[in-house]
Formats: sequence, C-alpha cells, structure tokens
Amino acid sequence: MEPKIRQQIRDVKQTLLTRGADLRSAFATIADAMRREADIILAEQAAGRSVIPELDFADIKAGRVAESQKNQIRQRGAAIIRGVFDAAQAADWNDELGHYIANNDYDKKQEQKAGLDQYFSQLASGRPQIFGIYWSKPQVLARQAPSMAAAKRFLNRLWHVDGPDGDAFDPDFDYAYADRVRRRQPGDTTLGLSPHMDAGSYERWVDPAFQKIYGPVFAGHWQDYDPWQAAHRTETVEYPSPAVCSAFRTFQGWTALTPQGAGDGTLRLVPIAKGIGYMLLRALQDDVADDDLCGAEAGRALCADNQWHPDLLASLVSLPEVAPGDTVWWHPDIIHAVEDEHRGSGYSNVIYIGASPKCHKNRVYVEKQAKAFLSGRSAPDFAAEDYEVDFAGRATSADLTELGRAQMGL
Repeated sequence: MEPKIRQQIRDVKQTLLTRGADLRSAFATIADAMRREADIILAEQAAGRSVIPELDFADIKAGRVAESQKNQIRQRGAAIIRGVFDAAQAADWNDELGHYIANNDYDKKQEQKAGLDQYFSQLASGRPQIFGIYWSKPQVLARQAPSMAAAKRFLNRLWHVDGPDGDAFDPDFDYAYADRVRRRQPGDTTLGLSPHMDAGSYERWVDPAFQKIYGPVFAGHWQDYDPWQAAHRTETVEYPSPAVCSAFRTFQGWTALTPQGAGDGTLRLVPIAKGIGYMLLRALQDDVADDDLCGAEAGRALCADNQWHPDLLASLVSLPEVAPGDTVWWHPDIIHAVEDEHRGSGYSNVIYIGASPKCHKNRVYVEKQAKAFLSGRSAPDFAAEDYEVDFAGRATSADLTELGRAQMGL
C-alpha cells in the first residue's frame, strides 16, 4: 500500500479514536448482536426457510407487497425477486450469450490479456468464471427491459432519499450500469470469490462522505445507523482503480439464466444490513495496527475473513434455488462471496445487473460509459480488456429502445 494511504489511515484512526466515543464497548455490543443474528439465521436455514426475503415480480407489478415484506428486505439487506423475466426468455439469452462468446473466440483472447484485472487479487479465492463481456445483445436487452426497470424502481424506493440538500437520487429512473456475466460449468473447481464488499475499501473509514454516512457508528451508537439513508451516498469518492465501482448502486444484483442453488458454485451472502458497523468498529480496536484497517487495500475489494470478522461470517449462507428469469439483489454494504466449487449438474450462469439510480454521480459515469458502448470497449469501471471492439453480433445503438437510450445517457 502507498505510504500516503498508510498515513491517511493513521491520521483517520487517531481522529476517530480521540473523539471520546467508547468504541471498544460499541464493538463488544455489536459483536454480541451479530452472534445472535447468526443464531437466528442458521436456525431459519436449518428449518428449511429462506433466509433471503423472496418476492414475486407479479406482486410488485400489482402493488401487493406488504410493508412487513419491505422491512424484512431492509433488515436482511437482500432480496430475491422471482419471475422478472420469463424462463424461456432467460434460456434463450443464455444460449445466445454462449454462441456470442464462442463465435468470437473469447477464450483465446482472454488468455492474451490475462492479469489486467487485479481487483480480486488479495482474496484467498480469486475469481470465478466471470467473462469481461458488457455489450452482448442479451445483456443490453435485459438491462433496458421494462420489467427490470419496474423491479429496480421498487428496490430504490426502499431507500430514504431525502437529505440536507434535497433528494439524493431519483428512485423512479435508473441509469444502465454495464457489468459482466458469469458462466460456470458443472464440476468447476477454479476458486470462487472469498467474502468481500465492493464499492469502497479503505475509503469507508477515510472518505469524508463515508464518514458522514457511518457517523452514528463512529460515534459509538451503531444501533442508530440507518443503512437505507441515502444522504451523502452519492458524494463518496473511491480510489481510482480498474474494477472499482465509481457509480452509486442502491443494490448490486444479477439475473439468473440457468437454475442454480446451494452447491452450484453460486452466490453466498451475510444477510445483515447493519453488519458493516461490525467491520468498521473491528478495525478500530486495540489489536489492529495503527496503519491497518483489517487488511483493507486501496483499489481492491474489501475482504472479510475469519481472523478479523468471525462473528459476521458465521451468517454466511448460500442462496436457495433460483430459476431462469429470477433476480437476486443485495445492498452495497452486504458481504458476499461465490462458492469455490460447482458441484451441480448444469451450468450456473448469470448476467450482473445492479440498480444505479439517476443522480449527478451516475450521470457523470454514464457519459463515459456511453462512449465505451459505442466503440465496444470495456465499461469504464472495469479493466480495459476491450474484448468486444471487433466482436461480431454485439449490441449497437440500433438495439436500444427509447428507454434504453435514456438509461445509457444517449
């Protein structure tokens, strides 16, 4: 890590630790709370109940989602929305994506550019079968679908958008945020992803906007922290690096193209929306070096491991079975991972699509992203692998609907 960043860490820890808050007691109470949450989550799972809240898209469309269901999502920081797309449509997209990758000789080109993407390099498990593809027609069509827009509108409205300078974002309009695809074959034992968070690493302690977001935690009152308060979320400044998200996402997410569940090399979550408070306070305890934040590195994913975060990781659970066309969503502060081994019998494939609502930060991003789309280059937040510049069959502006053009800032 750069000496300048290590000094920043020393300075901010000194500041936070000398404000008079009893952060040792605060950590003890949140550690106890996380252990109790783990007991509840594991008991729910053992009883055969889904720990991750589930909704049918038809209920969202008809306005039939109860406030208790919304609060459950707020508590768990994650949701499965079933049936956003028809299963046959998702299966067709899966086949089309496979042909697009094979017909353009992706594997050979990927070997030539190996090593460009270092975002997950510090994790014990490094990278599942994620393809640096952004502009296939299935991805573009899924992003601009009216059903996807409706699902994201529902999710964005779970946030409290009002702030000291007006609304932080427009929950009713989402810009497109181009992300990649995962295609994991049965029997794959190339390592998945260790538990981590995206959207900021050491910045979560150092950046002034993040300090405001997590103000109650740093003041020793983690119970008062509201993960769904949007104020200052669109003002954060992330360390510039390939594959670090510089846009604001209310939810990370993906759309299933194949059936998958526990054991199929799929997603795992720590479904505790307030769990970030544990990570923030853990790094400020006496047994952590003055220039260390439990291993947080600039330009890398924020890792969680059993050395520092055992009480959180006790709640790490795999997704229940999802079907093609179902979508999975998680708050940007939720720890997530990918199973190391795919022990299932079929492919475990997804398109990554998150929620990135209209705000100044995202407008700046989509202007850069639109240029990448038109030329077929990799999306700006990711390593400049640029596989699709000469790919046959990639989406162009002619494939965009009126909604799609607006979402792309065109």
